[in-house]
Amino acid sequence: MKSARAAWRRLEPVHAMIYFVPEARRRYADLGLSGHAGYFTSRSAVFGRASAELVISTFYNFNPAFVRQAVDGAWDATTPQQVLDARYAAAGEALRRAGIHELSALDEVLALTHRAAEAAFEHAQGRPLFAAHAALPWPKEPVLQLWHAQTLLREFRGDGHVACLLSEGVGGLEALILHAATGEIPVDFLKASRAWPEEEWADAQERLRKRGLLDGDSLSPEGVLLRRHIEDRTDHLALPAYAALGDADCERLAELASPFGHAVVEAGLLKIG
Repeated sequence: MKSARAAWRRLEPVHAMIYFVPEARRRYADLGLSGHAGYFTSRSAVFGRASAELVISTFYNFNPAFVRQAVDGAWDATTPQQVLDARYAAAGEALRRAGIHELSALDEVLALTHRAAEAAFEHAQGRPLFAAHAALPWPKEPVLQLWHAQTLLREFRGDGHVACLLSEGVGGLEALILHAATGEIPVDFLKASRAWPEEEWADAQERLRKRGLLDGDSLSPEGVLLRRHIEDRTDHLALPAYAALGDADCERLAELASPFGHAVVEAGLLKIG
């Protein structure tokens, strides 16, 4: 389990950069998608003309009013296929800017992630975002194949994470607050990117305090245990993909993935704004 989590985490910047790079914003703007419409439509275009309600359901932790404002009318400007094409073009352009195509281990990393992603296909039940992405054809270019594979693994893990949160009675806003309480990510970033009003944030904090999960703005001992339980269960639900590699290849992927993540970070592909 430890090596599987390391493999995912170290390679995750290869996928996650698509939410921050200017290449994506420019291409979405060219399609008439302004503001946050590009993010919501590009990730949900695998569903077709996804409604705001479908995005709210599957993305889980965004303020519903924020999603509706961004998504309503977006499909009047473009089509799902145009958005998907723009997303892949932006991903390839950005990753080449980071030099991913020049890394010597690309072929081996791609082969390992491809195997893991394809193994996940046998466990798609209950994972709507993953299943929709899994129905897309594999790109032909190696850099885009790697991005697609890591996207599949990210959505596979993410759908499992949502299932864990639901099973523990932790809503989207409450999940954000518990995450913020760890100190791992700035609370201001979570508030701004998910657009929850201060009043609703404060109300949810109070609910978590009453449940004994928060002590002030920090995690209580019970909150720490719950967070650890959710993360461990998320890791467990992601294992069917990485189990296909076996321990040795999973450790090998974790080892080889670091330069890929570092290249993305060093190229500034994860900068906000």
